[in-house]
Amino acid sequence: MEGQILEVVISDMALKSLEQIYEYGIETFAYTAATVFIEEFIIRIEDLSGNYLLYPECRYIPTKSKMYRTLIYGSYIAIYRITVNRIEVLNVLHSSRSISVIKSSRKIKI
Repeated sequence: MEGQILEVVISDMALKSLEQIYEYGIETFAYTAATVFIEEFIIRIEDLSGNYLLYPECRYIPTKSKMYRTLIYGSYIAIYRITVNRIEVLNVLHSSRSISVIKSSRKIKI
């Protein structure tokens, strides 16, 4: 699996979270800053197609195969799952969220 280019699929939950982060950014930091932040975050998510092993295993969802990983950007984390055919971005959360919320990302279906 190492070195392969895989399709990146984003769950509805992750898309909703990105939208909420963007809206919060507009309210708090203004339109331009929020747009730059969310565009860069999306670019990093899309780059997972070839760099999915670059980020660490999610320490709250450990597996033998290290299939659950965490992309960290600013104060946010994108939890993704590596499968044979694709990368599944399960959720995007603020890093201060509780461990149980992070662990519940494992149950998200795409």
